Amino acid sequence: MEIPAIVGAGLIVIGAGLGIGKIGSSAMEAIARQPEAANKVQTAMIIAAALIEGIGFAALFAV
Repeated sequence: MEIPAIVGAGLIVIGAGLGIGKIGSSAMEAIARQPEAANKVQTAMIIAAALIEGIGFAALFAV
């Protein structure tokens, strides 16, 4: 693996981690404000996190 590919892989992992962290943070805030909507928020959070993780894996395998 060359250096640019390693740097790119690192950026992919950092970006995916930040994205999933932002989703989790926003979901917890939404649940705290409206506890009765927790199931809908949690479902949407899991789907969005899975999509981000899938894109991250696909990008890593492409490197």
